[in-house]
Amino acid sequence: MKYILIVMLLLTSVTANDFDKGLDAAQKGDYATALKLWRPLAEQGSVSAQYNLGIMYDNGWGVAQDFKQAVAWFTRAAEQGYADAQYNLGVMYKDGKGVAQDSKQAVAWFIHAAEQGVAAAQYNLGLMYKDGKGVAQDSKQAVAWYTRAAEQGVADAQLNLGVMYDNGWGVAQDSKQAVAWYTRAAEQGNAIAQYNLGLMYENGKGVAKDFKQAAIWYTRAAEQGYADAQLNLGVMYYKGQGVTKDKIEAYTWLLKAAKQGNSGAQNNLDILCKQSPWACQQR
Repeated sequence: MKYILIVMLLLTSVTANDFDKGLDAAQKGDYATALKLWRPLAEQGSVSAQYNLGIMYDNGWGVAQDFKQAVAWFTRAAEQGYADAQYNLGVMYKDGKGVAQDSKQAVAWFIHAAEQGVAAAQYNLGLMYKDGKGVAQDSKQAVAWYTRAAEQGVADAQLNLGVMYDNGWGVAQDSKQAVAWYTRAAEQGNAIAQYNLGLMYENGKGVAKDFKQAAIWYTRAAEQGYADAQLNLGVMYYKGQGVTKDKIEAYTWLLKAAKQGNSGAQNNLDILCKQSPWACQQR
């Protein structure tokens, strides 16, 4: 779960002072003191204190971890309209943490948070609509929510939106738009987007064919351990596409992918080592 840690709301001068003291204590790692200061405020209806107690129980900070208590406090804050609590409560229902798993309730709370602009909630709604969990499957709605999250910079939403455009799911197929969204996610370090972008450049889909660019993006994904990118990069070194032909480098990347159980890499590795056994002496 992604948390947006400890936001202070406008309180009375007395409670604000106590809240500040709790915030200072929490930032120093003194969660027991923070809990002591925030609990009375939460009982009095302070939405920020209620939210923070939910965070503390969820993580076991200054208190024994207790998902049911986390749900209870998130619920009190969420019912007051606190968007981050609504999002966290949706996650609890989605994952069945501290409450019976309930995808419909998850969707309901995600909608509350998403409509207030919480990007993570928008992304999760996209997932729920794409997979038909807690709501009727609706690829158009998935695209709509992915778009809102993607425009806020959520890399996974940008990736998924690229996939939707790439395949024409819930939107007219548009390879150029797919490339645009893959690029935004890839530039944030998303390995799958980097791999997908490599595919687009290698195949000239939505962009001019460019083996050098394909190799660059495969390399970035491969260096993060993405096996399919390691396979494709190994093949490019073997063929000399976009990179200088180098069978030792090909062996290196194919071996990395094969060690992750990639059968295509293993097949290519067997061919390479049969044809050029000298390149596989590291084996």
